[in-house]
Amino acid sequence: WLQDRDRRPNHFSFGKHLLIACNLLLLGLDVCRELNPCTYSKSCKDEQGVTSCVCPKGMIGDGQKNGSGCKKQFPLYTALGVALALTATLATVLLCYYLTMKKRKVERNRAELFRKNGGLLLQQRFSMMTSQGEDSSAKIFSAEELKDATDNYSESRILGRGGSGMVYKGILPNNTTVAIKKSILFDESQVEQFANEITILSQIDHPNVVKLLGCCLETNVPLLVYEFIPNGTLFQHIHNRSSLRWEDCLRIAEETAEALDYLHSTSSTPIIHRDIKSSNILLDENLMAKISDFGASRSVPFDQTHVTTLIQGTIGYLDPEYFQSSKLTEKSDVYSFGVVLAELLTRQKPISASRPEESCNLAMYIVNLFNERRLLQEIEPHILAEAGEEQIHAVAQLSVRCLNLKGEERPVMREVASVLHGLRESFDEEQIIRRSNESIQITNGQDSVHSEARPIPSLQSSGEITTEYSLPAEILPSSYLAR
Repeated sequence: WLQDRDRRPNHFSFGKHLLIACNLLLLGLDVCRELNPCTYSKSCKDEQGVTSCVCPKGMIGDGQKNGSGCKKQFPLYTALGVALALTATLATVLLCYYLTMKKRKVERNRAELFRKNGGLLLQQRFSMMTSQGEDSSAKIFSAEELKDATDNYSESRILGRGGSGMVYKGILPNNTTVAIKKSILFDESQVEQFANEITILSQIDHPNVVKLLGCCLETNVPLLVYEFIPNGTLFQHIHNRSSLRWEDCLRIAEETAEALDYLHSTSSTPIIHRDIKSSNILLDENLMAKISDFGASRSVPFDQTHVTTLIQGTIGYLDPEYFQSSKLTEKSDVYSFGVVLAELLTRQKPISASRPEESCNLAMYIVNLFNERRLLQEIEPHILAEAGEEQIHAVAQLSVRCLNLKGEERPVMREVASVLHGLRESFDEEQIIRRSNESIQITNGQDSVHSEARPIPSLQSSGEITTEYSLPAEILPSSYLAR
């Protein structure tokens, strides 16, 4: 029994203390002072024979030496704070890891797309051009640059939509406004040809051709960056605004013809546009024409007369010979230009259900009108009054020549540009004569008022009449000198 008692000293000690406490209480003595059963003596309370122990603030337990004592309390809000901090730290670490891995994946994808879209080949071509002293202002843009420039391709930045893609207005970091063409499809098998044509287009420098500023090859479909032309398309001016004067029409036609002649024969490598139409002729603030959208264009080696391609173009402008044979020549652009001339002349659309079924195509319609000598009846009266019958007939004849079903019988663009230049000069001369005649008529009207008040001798009158009819002959040579 003694051995068992030695093994349980706590129980014996507790019983001993309890006995002592009872004796102290009987004697009327202070248990807290004499016995001090609490862990913290200051927290011991003895009230009417009942002794209690209280833990200090911030600690928990029964406060007794022989009990659980007092232990520091871990506040709930502190625990929650620590838990939240640990959770936030873990989440941040995981998020950073995720974003880093995602960024690396995006960079790998962009690098793969850059390679797949011919970026390495294009960089090599640009480097060769620089080493050979050739100038190329084209730049390879990053995907992020163009994403920021278009405000993440916002709907508000869309300039136009078409069957081949969309065009966005972009603002580069240097505040340069550009037009960004985002195509729908891209033929990966034609990467080398695409790189060649980008290289060629970057070297084109003509006032009537929209300048290619660069491209982006880090997207699924390459993006092309062009200079921004603010005044809409020729199609809009012809069919929606009706604000073009005849002299504007002649100038725009001549500028477009000169640009096509440059592409066909003057540029470093001949280029066939393949999609000439009024909606691909842009006008700047001065109504200067600029050919745009070379997405369908093809370069032709100097030693070849044509290239064989898949049929591509716009219904109403498409060369029938090219459609049947798939052989693309510069005369295909000539045919399409003939349709644009017909648009300028008649102010009608290339395809229209409002015309008779056999003439729903504008090309067929104007050829029929010209051959049947009914053209003047279909020209708007104000255009006929401004241009005159001779000008209308001459432009119609040129359009019909361009629309010849046999490509070899169509004129080359240099000849077309030359004819239009002659028509412009002729129209300018007619305008000068017309203005001079109007001013003389006003002068004669004033002279007749004076003559009623004071008779003029017949010799003086005949002299004035002679002067009246000799003025145009004197003014005409001076107009050449001024020009």
